[in-house]
Formats: sequence, structure tokens, C-alpha cells
Amino acid sequence: MGNPGPTPLSLLLMLGIGCCAREVLVPKGPLYRIAGTTVFIPCNVSGYEGPAQQDFEWFLYRSEAPEVALSIISTRDAQFSYAVFAPRVAAGEVQVQRLQGDAVMLRIAHLQAQDAGVYECYTPSTDARYLGSYSGKVELRVLSDTLQVSPAPPGPRGRQAPTSPPRLTVYEGQELALGCLARTSTQEHTHLAVSFGRAVPEAPVGRATLQEVVGLRSDLAVEAGGPYAERLTAGELYLSKGGTDRYRMVVGGTQAGDAGTYHCTAAEWIQDPDGSWAQIAEKRAVLAQVDVQTLSSQLAVTVGPGERRIGPGEPLELLCNVSGALPPQGRHAAYSVGWEMAPAGAPGPGRLVAQLDTEGVGSLGPGYEGRHIAMEKVASRTYRLRLEAARPGDAGTYRCLAKAYVRGSGTRLREAASARSRPLPVHVREEGVVLEAVAQLTGGTVYRGETASLLCNISVRGGPPGLRLAASWWVERQQEDGEQSSAPAQLVGGMNQEGVAELGVRPGGGPVSVELVAPRTHRLRLHSLGPEDEGVYHCAPSAWVQHADYSWYQAGSTRSGPVTVYPYTHALDTLFVPMLVGMGLALVTGAIVLATITCCFMKRLRKR
Repeated sequence: MGNPGPTPLSLLLMLGIGCCAREVLVPKGPLYRIAGTTVFIPCNVSGYEGPAQQDFEWFLYRSEAPEVALSIISTRDAQFSYAVFAPRVAAGEVQVQRLQGDAVMLRIAHLQAQDAGVYECYTPSTDARYLGSYSGKVELRVLSDTLQVSPAPPGPRGRQAPTSPPRLTVYEGQELALGCLARTSTQEHTHLAVSFGRAVPEAPVGRATLQEVVGLRSDLAVEAGGPYAERLTAGELYLSKGGTDRYRMVVGGTQAGDAGTYHCTAAEWIQDPDGSWAQIAEKRAVLAQVDVQTLSSQLAVTVGPGERRIGPGEPLELLCNVSGALPPQGRHAAYSVGWEMAPAGAPGPGRLVAQLDTEGVGSLGPGYEGRHIAMEKVASRTYRLRLEAARPGDAGTYRCLAKAYVRGSGTRLREAASARSRPLPVHVREEGVVLEAVAQLTGGTVYRGETASLLCNISVRGGPPGLRLAASWWVERQQEDGEQSSAPAQLVGGMNQEGVAELGVRPGGGPVSVELVAPRTHRLRLHSLGPEDEGVYHCAPSAWVQHADYSWYQAGSTRSGPVTVYPYTHALDTLFVPMLVGMGLALVTGAIVLATITCCFMKRLRKR
């Protein structure tokens, strides 16, 4: 048998023209789209000759007349459209959009049922030879719109006003929960993507003003809008689906910026034959107008009773009332309340006296430890501060400080607001105690090795019955040149108001005695006095009052004049050293004289 003849393809290859065949591409069909939406059908041509900008013509073949081509629109002929499409083309409802010289997009808005059929994209030839394909066809099927979106009954959680859309008020820190129903009965297999969004208060709801909060994508992935991504990760924001058509969004730890108009958007997606996903429908429903009641705008603090005047040792009670439209303490909100005191005329709120923290645990401020002070909650929002025995030092201006916290993810608390009350003056009468002290060194002169005895005589004027006295002894060292040292005075010893001795550090390091030798006379004794004990001593007495709660407070204090302690050396000690030196010199001189005489005598004896 002979070899078969060349095929048409091999002839084209031998002529060198097989690589230049024109090809028109459109998407694989069928394409499913929803009536009333906008459809886009792309078309591009390749392998052509001639100018870079190609022309395109679109035709429609309906199922009832599959052989009849209805002219839709052309890039080169403005009068190309068939009568059915001419009004829609003129109105811009049907357009052909050029993407580049050899690619266009057919756009049909407000898709109608009669728009179903086979669409043909045709490219008039600009080639030297008529080779390849000059058109491409794709089928478009139009589905009925069955997508439905609405707020989920019984409505959003919160304080709701009967308006349309419903107006919802939530407290800062509380949960905002909104529900949405989204369903479709499209015959083809489609997926729903549901998202919750927010528009700023009073802004019109539209794509330009909407900020997505969180959404469930068509592949069932949950994603949050940019500003909410961190809260989704922290667990403060979540989206759940119940049943086949119920969706629920919860925003935890509501903030002031969460106010606005919330909506639910449902988008229907279908997978085209080429594997890509296309959105074929979208609908939106307004859920609620949400107002966030910030704690800072509501928190208020009042105190009572009015200005107080009490005597020392009397109890002091102050009440603090926290008011405002506030959420109750619990899972979403927490409060702390404390009292501050500033001495009369001092700037600022002052120092902390006592407080109750967010867990209801009380604590005292610095300087108040050991005193009988109670801070308690006596009513829903009323707190009481009680000082069992007031002191003159408790006089000043009191303020109540309340702080409101909101709870974020887990147990994390964030301070949301704070408020201070007006100042409340408190006056405590002074005891009127006047102290005077005179210190002296008994005996006048002391010598090394002896005991130095210092007395502190105290006189008292005024004060309540039962006044107790305490006294302490201090020393300031002198430098070698006789000048006073810049170092602070050093405690040597003392006795407190309860008669308990308190020993400090003696400069010479020897034993110290402190004692009460008379009701208002204290004595300090420095045994075995040494040169290191030299210095300027003084006595510092103080008056103390004990109240019914057994607490002490200092009612007065003073300081005596200085007493110089200088350990002298005894006279015998002064003569002892010269005597030893003289005796030593005499012995040395005698030895030298004796040695000289002996030496001379021996020489003379040898000569004889």
C-alpha cells in the first residue's frame, strides 16, 4: 500500500500559517444568574492579524427560536441593536465595556427572564486569510430571585424602643447580640455568605458607609472586618449559625465606637463550570439602630452628710452614693469605691484612706495601717467609711472616688470611667497639748570610764485625762575640728507611752539604760563612758492619747535644748605617762654612766 496523502492540518503547517488561527474565548457554560441582578460576560480574541483594537458584536439565541440571532450591541455600529434591546442599550442598561484592545465585557443590568439563551460573541475578521474561530458561545440561564433576609425574632437583646428600625440601647461593656434570618430556595446548588455590618450613627445605609463587623463566607470561614479582627481573635466577637437559616452575632465588651445602624447582608454564590465562584444575588436588612450608653456619661458620685465637726476620739462616718443609669455589677461590669483625704488647704485629691476593690475586698491606704477603719457597702450603691476614733490629723477635705470597669475577653477588666465627689470638709478639734522639755547632765563633769546620767524634765499643759508621755534620746556627733556633723541625729534609746524601752545605737558601743524616774522625768545613762560617746544630746518627748478602740495617736511633741557630753581624763591619768617617761630616761642615763665608770676602772686596772 502507498503512503497516505497529506492531511489539511499538515498542509497548513507546511504553509506556515497554522500558528496564526484566530480564537475567540468566552466562559464555559451554562452560567446561572438571578433575575434583577447585573450579569457580566467577558470575551477576548487572540491569534488575529490586523489592528490591535478589534471590534466585537454580541448576539442572543433564545430557546424558542434557537436559529434566530438577535443583535444586542456592537463596538463599531451604534445602530446594531435589535428592537428588543435598542431601548435598554440607549438607557445604558445593556453595555459593552472595553477592557483592552482585544477584550470586552458585556454588561446587562436588571436581568430579565427573557434574557436567557445562548450568547454569541463575534469578532469581524481583520485577517489576511479566514482561519480559526471568529465567535464564541455561552449559555445563560436566568433563575428566579428567592433570596430572603430579615431580622431574627424576637429581636435584638437590650433596651428596645418601638421604632423602625428598632432603636436599641446597650450599656458600655455589655454584650450586643443581633440575629438575622437568611434563606434561599434556588433550584441550583448555591452557597450563602452572611455578614453583619455597621454604619455610623445617622449615616445612610449603603455600601459606601458600611463597615463589616463579622461575616460567614461561602466556604463557611468566619472573618471580621479590619477594625474588628483583634476582637474576633480575643474572643470578644463571634458569629454562630443555628438551624438552616438563623445567624447570630455577639459583640462582647461593647464600646462607644460600636454605636450605629446594624444590618445583615446575605450573598448567594454559585460555582461556574470553570470552577470559579460568582456572586449571583445580594440582599440586606436593617437590624437595629444601636446606642451605647457610656459609663463616663452616667457615672455620678455624691457624699454625705454635710460638713462634719467632731472631737478627737469620736467616730467619723461618711457615706458615698454611686448613681446613674449603670449596669449591675456582674459578668460585664465591675466597680471600685474609695475615699481620699487632703489636709485643709492642700492641693489635689489627697491620699487614699480606704477602698473596696472590684471584688469587694477592702484595704487601707498608706499611713492608716493598724487603725480601726471600716469601708463597707451598706446598700446597692451606697458605701460607708467609718473611723472608730478620729484624730486631729484626720481633719481635712474628703472625696469619694468611684471607678467603673468593663470586662473584656476572659476576666480582663478595662477601666471605662471614674468620678469624684464634691469635697466634704471634716474638722477635728485639737487636743491643745503643750509640751516643754529641759535636759541636763547630772554632776556637770564626767570622766572616762564613769557613767553619764542625763535627765529630761517634761512639763505638760492641757490635754485630756489619761495623757501618756514618751521620750527618746538622740545624739549628734561632732567632727574633730569641733564643728557639728551634717549627719542626722542618731537614736540612743527611749521609752514609749506604754513604758516599753526602745534602745538605739550608742556611739561608744557600751551599755545603755533608759528609765522613768518620776512621772514626768526620764533618765538616760551611758555606762563606761568612752571618748566615742562625745557629742551633743537632746531629749524628744511626745504626748499620746489612747481611744476607746485602743489605738494611739500623738497629741503633741517637743524637743529639749542641747546637752554636751565630753568624757574628761582623770588627773592621775595625766601624770602617769610623764612619770613613766621620766623613769625610763633615768634608767637609761644611769646605765650609761655605770658602763662608762666600769670601763675606765678596768683599763686602769690592766695598766697596773
